[in-house]
Amino acid sequence: MTKPVERSEIVDYQTYAELRPEIRAAVMKEKEHRRVHVGPHLTFLFETHATMRYQVQEMMRAEQIVKEADILHEIETYNEVLGGPGELGCTLLVEIDDPETRAVKLVEWLDLPKHVYAKLADGTKVRPTYDERQVGEERVSSVQYLKFPVGDRAPAAIGCDHPDPELAHETELTGDQRAALQKDLDQ
Repeated sequence: MTKPVERSEIVDYQTYAELRPEIRAAVMKEKEHRRVHVGPHLTFLFETHATMRYQVQEMMRAEQIVKEADILHEIETYNEVLGGPGELGCTLLVEIDDPETRAVKLVEWLDLPKHVYAKLADGTKVRPTYDERQVGEERVSSVQYLKFPVGDRAPAAIGCDHPDPELAHETELTGDQRAALQKDLDQ
Protein backbone atom coordinates (compact mmCIF):
# COMPACT_ATOMS: atom_id res chain seq x y z
CA MET A 1 0.00 0.00 0.00
CA THR A 2 1.33 3.39 -0.93
CA LYS A 3 1.64 5.68 2.06
CA PRO A 4 -0.67 8.70 1.78
CA VAL A 5 0.69 12.23 1.76
CA GLU A 6 0.47 13.86 5.17
CA ARG A 7 0.04 17.55 5.98
CA SER A 8 3.38 17.65 7.81
CA GLU A 9 5.17 16.87 4.51
CA ILE A 10 3.79 19.89 2.68
CA VAL A 11 5.63 23.21 2.73
CA ASP A 12 4.32 26.63 1.78
CA TYR A 13 4.47 27.47 -1.91
CA GLN A 14 7.33 29.98 -1.52
CA THR A 15 9.55 27.48 0.29
CA TYR A 16 8.60 24.89 -2.30
CA ALA A 17 9.61 27.25 -5.12
CA GLU A 18 13.14 27.32 -3.66
CA LEU A 19 13.27 23.51 -3.42
CA ARG A 20 11.42 22.82 -6.66
CA PRO A 21 14.33 22.08 -9.03
CA GLU A 22 15.70 19.36 -6.74
CA ILE A 23 12.25 17.90 -5.96
CA ARG A 24 11.19 17.98 -9.60
CA ALA A 25 14.32 16.13 -10.73
CA ALA A 26 13.74 13.40 -8.15
CA VAL A 27 10.08 13.01 -9.10
CA MET A 28 10.85 12.84 -12.83
CA LYS A 29 13.26 10.02 -12.05
CA GLU A 30 10.54 8.31 -9.97
CA LYS A 31 8.09 8.57 -12.88
CA GLU A 32 10.58 7.22 -15.43
CA HIS A 33 9.78 3.53 -14.89
CA ARG A 34 6.14 4.11 -13.93
CA ARG A 35 5.03 5.66 -17.25
CA VAL A 36 3.55 3.25 -19.79
CA HIS A 37 2.49 4.30 -23.30
CA VAL A 38 -0.24 2.15 -24.82
CA GLY A 39 -0.81 2.92 -28.48
CA PRO A 40 -0.72 6.47 -29.81
CA HIS A 41 -3.20 8.06 -27.37
CA LEU A 42 -2.98 6.47 -23.91
CA THR A 43 -0.36 7.05 -21.25
CA PHE A 44 -0.62 5.35 -17.87
CA LEU A 45 1.34 6.93 -15.04
CA PHE A 46 1.49 4.77 -11.93
CA GLU A 47 1.53 7.05 -8.93
CA THR A 48 3.55 6.94 -5.72
CA HIS A 49 3.74 8.88 -2.51
CA ALA A 50 6.43 11.11 -4.04
CA THR A 51 4.48 11.84 -7.24
CA MET A 52 1.33 12.76 -5.31
CA ARG A 53 3.24 14.97 -2.88
CA TYR A 54 4.73 16.69 -5.90
CA GLN A 55 1.25 17.21 -7.40
CA VAL A 56 -0.02 18.79 -4.18
CA GLN A 57 2.99 21.12 -4.04
CA GLU A 58 2.62 22.02 -7.72
CA MET A 59 -1.06 22.91 -7.25
CA MET A 60 -0.23 25.04 -4.23
CA ARG A 61 2.50 26.82 -6.19
CA ALA A 62 0.40 27.35 -9.33
CA GLU A 63 -2.65 28.59 -7.44
CA GLN A 64 -0.74 30.18 -4.54
CA ILE A 65 -2.80 28.22 -2.03
CA VAL A 66 -2.28 29.27 1.59
CA LYS A 67 -5.54 28.55 3.41
CA GLU A 68 -5.30 25.44 5.55
CA ALA A 69 -8.68 24.08 4.41
CA ASP A 70 -7.60 24.39 0.76
CA ILE A 71 -4.28 22.66 1.44
CA LEU A 72 -6.07 19.80 3.19
CA HIS A 73 -8.48 19.54 0.27
CA GLU A 74 -5.59 19.17 -2.20
CA ILE A 75 -3.97 16.50 -0.04
CA GLU A 76 -7.25 14.57 0.23
CA THR A 77 -7.91 14.85 -3.51
CA TYR A 78 -4.50 13.55 -4.54
CA ASN A 79 -4.40 10.83 -1.87
CA GLU A 80 -7.55 9.38 -3.47
CA VAL A 81 -5.44 8.49 -6.52
CA LEU A 82 -3.07 6.26 -4.54
CA GLY A 83 -3.80 2.58 -4.40
CA GLY A 84 -4.72 0.73 -1.24
CA PRO A 85 -3.38 -2.70 -0.25
CA GLY A 86 -2.88 -4.80 -3.39
CA GLU A 87 -3.73 -1.90 -5.70
CA LEU A 88 -1.71 0.20 -8.10
CA GLY A 89 -3.02 3.76 -8.37
CA CYS A 90 -2.67 5.26 -11.81
CA THR A 91 -3.39 8.40 -13.79
CA LEU A 92 -4.51 7.66 -17.35
CA LEU A 93 -3.94 10.46 -19.83
CA VAL A 94 -5.77 10.53 -23.16
CA GLU A 95 -3.32 12.40 -25.36
CA ILE A 96 -4.63 14.03 -28.52
CA ASP A 97 -3.05 17.36 -29.43
CA ASP A 98 -5.79 18.77 -31.65
CA PRO A 99 -8.60 20.16 -29.42
CA GLU A 100 -11.34 19.54 -32.00
CA THR A 101 -10.31 15.93 -32.58
CA ARG A 102 -9.92 15.41 -28.83
CA ALA A 103 -13.45 16.70 -28.18
CA VAL A 104 -14.91 14.26 -30.72
CA LYS A 105 -12.88 11.28 -29.46
CA LEU A 106 -13.78 11.90 -25.80
CA VAL A 107 -17.43 11.52 -26.79
CA GLU A 108 -16.75 8.41 -28.91
CA TRP A 109 -14.62 6.86 -26.17
CA LEU A 110 -17.10 7.38 -23.33
CA ASP A 111 -16.69 3.76 -22.20
CA LEU A 112 -12.86 3.85 -22.26
CA PRO A 113 -12.33 3.12 -18.52
CA LYS A 114 -14.19 -0.19 -18.89
CA HIS A 115 -11.76 -1.35 -21.57
CA VAL A 116 -8.37 -0.83 -19.93
CA TYR A 117 -6.60 -3.60 -18.08
CA ALA A 118 -3.44 -4.77 -16.40
CA LYS A 119 -2.36 -8.21 -17.60
CA LEU A 120 -0.69 -10.46 -15.04
CA ALA A 121 2.08 -12.92 -15.93
CA ASP A 122 -0.46 -15.78 -16.13
CA GLY A 123 -2.51 -13.87 -18.74
CA THR A 124 -5.28 -12.76 -16.35
CA LYS A 125 -6.69 -9.35 -17.24
CA VAL A 126 -7.40 -7.18 -14.20
CA ARG A 127 -9.86 -4.33 -14.77
CA PRO A 128 -9.45 -1.16 -12.73
CA THR A 129 -11.87 0.68 -10.57
CA TYR A 130 -12.18 4.27 -11.68
CA ASP A 131 -13.53 7.59 -10.51
CA GLU A 132 -17.00 7.80 -12.01
CA ARG A 133 -16.97 11.58 -11.51
CA GLN A 134 -14.63 11.71 -14.51
CA VAL A 135 -17.05 10.00 -16.86
CA GLY A 136 -19.95 12.22 -17.83
CA GLU A 137 -23.13 11.25 -19.59
CA GLU A 138 -21.79 12.41 -22.93
CA ARG A 139 -17.99 12.32 -22.73
CA VAL A 140 -15.07 10.93 -20.78
CA SER A 141 -12.46 13.17 -19.19
CA SER A 142 -9.01 13.20 -20.81
CA VAL A 143 -7.55 12.46 -17.37
CA GLN A 144 -8.72 9.35 -15.53
CA TYR A 145 -7.80 8.07 -12.07
CA LEU A 146 -7.66 4.28 -11.95
CA LYS A 147 -6.85 1.64 -9.35
CA PHE A 148 -5.75 -1.78 -10.54
CA PRO A 149 -6.43 -4.50 -7.91
CA VAL A 150 -3.47 -6.74 -8.79
CA GLY A 151 -2.90 -8.25 -5.35
CA ASP A 152 0.79 -8.78 -4.70
CA ARG A 153 1.85 -9.24 -8.33
CA ALA A 154 3.09 -6.49 -10.62
CA PRO A 155 1.49 -6.67 -14.06
CA ALA A 156 3.37 -7.94 -17.09
CA ALA A 157 1.48 -5.68 -19.52
CA ILE A 158 -0.97 -2.79 -19.69
CA GLY A 159 -3.56 -2.65 -22.42
CA CYS A 160 -6.87 -1.53 -23.83
CA ASP A 161 -9.37 -3.75 -25.64
CA HIS A 162 -11.69 -0.98 -26.80
CA PRO A 163 -13.34 -1.77 -30.16
CA ASP A 164 -11.84 1.39 -31.70
CA PRO A 165 -8.53 0.31 -33.34
CA GLU A 166 -6.94 3.60 -32.29
CA LEU A 167 -7.22 2.40 -28.68
CA ALA A 168 -6.84 -1.38 -28.99
CA HIS A 169 -3.20 -1.85 -28.00
CA GLU A 170 -1.16 -3.62 -25.35
CA THR A 171 2.30 -2.75 -24.04
CA GLU A 172 4.49 -5.34 -22.38
CA LEU A 173 6.24 -3.85 -19.36
CA THR A 174 10.02 -3.78 -19.20
CA GLY A 175 11.88 -5.43 -16.37
CA ASP A 176 12.53 -2.00 -14.84
CA GLN A 177 8.83 -1.11 -15.03
CA ARG A 178 7.77 -4.39 -13.41
CA ALA A 179 10.38 -3.95 -10.68
CA ALA A 180 9.21 -0.39 -9.93
CA LEU A 181 5.57 -1.48 -9.68
CA GLN A 182 6.47 -4.50 -7.56
CA LYS A 183 8.37 -2.20 -5.21
CA ASP A 184 5.23 -0.04 -4.91
CA LEU A 185 3.10 -3.11 -4.09
CA ASP A 186 5.62 -4.35 -1.51
CA GLN A 187 5.63 -1.13 0.52
